Amino acid sequence: MRRWLARVRKVVAAPFRLLAGRDVALHAAAVTFYAGIAVVPVALLAIWITGLIAGADRVRRLTGHTIAALPDAIGAPRALQLLIDAGLGLTPMLALASLLPATLYGEGLRRAFVSLRDPGEQLVGWRGRVLWLPLLAAAPALLLALFLALPVTSGLWVRGGWYAVGGVVLSFFAAWLVLTPVVLWVYRYLAPGRPEWLATVLVGSFTAANLSGFLHGFVLFCALPLDLGVPFGGFTEIGGVIAVGLWLYLFHVIVLAGYAATQSASTFQRAKRVQALEGEEPEPDRAPRRSRTGRRTVPAVPEPTSSSAPAAASSPAPAVPGPASRPR
Repeated sequence: MRRWLARVRKVVAAPFRLLAGRDVALHAAAVTFYAGIAVVPVALLAIWITGLIAGADRVRRLTGHTIAALPDAIGAPRALQLLIDAGLGLTPMLALASLLPATLYGEGLRRAFVSLRDPGEQLVGWRGRVLWLPLLAAAPALLLALFLALPVTSGLWVRGGWYAVGGVVLSFFAAWLVLTPVVLWVYRYLAPGRPEWLATVLVGSFTAANLSGFLHGFVLFCALPLDLGVPFGGFTEIGGVIAVGLWLYLFHVIVLAGYAATQSASTFQRAKRVQALEGEEPEPDRAPRRSRTGRRTVPAVPEPTSSSAPAAASSPAPAVPGPASRPR
């Protein structure tokens, strides 16, 4: 039994060998610090550009059902409504000012990945910021796709019963589909190392599914009748900010674990490819053909020609030892 448990533990821990001996909690906390600065500017920019593309009224209409369906035990609907109104009312100058802190998220992720894989890279922060920009550009399309699914999922949730279960399932798949390309970009391009595509797609999509379920867990947490201000002298707002920071921290623990699993799967895939190339043997020579009688055909020995006969005849014969050379 102990041997079996040790083997299971070894198999489970194999994808996370990159994290062995690393302070994962510290790395996740560092990324959470950067995310705490960048998450609101990222959301504002995404909502602003989405409003420019789809229209502010349409964005308010698509998100209205979700805001009404969210649990209001800790004030989540009001916070989301304020965020959407602020994003739709953003001016170009405010959007430009939000761009700099929004790219800090990419810097934090890049620093954490480099620290885990290969410390000492030059210009880590600027590389992370530049590689985060494509995600900011794609954020409106991803956000609009999620907004289009919100009325259906929210309507099912409000009806209750099995309809609510179906709404949760549809919401999970919608968030999964939106998060998958984001995670793939982060693991493939934002992180160092360029892992193999197969490993990135498999592990990245699995990580995105875990993140989708985790976000739905946060919605469930918002429904709990908790007084978040109790540990902070009654300041509920401070308690809410700390609670969001804690969930962000756990969110980034999952992201770092998925990155380690992606690197391990990519290393395994490359090792199998090298092993397959080194194990290839050259094609053996063709076997000798057999005649109809079943006997092997051997190449015929060429007969001496007239030009070769005199040469053979003119070649000196081996000398025979005479009486003087014989041993006495």
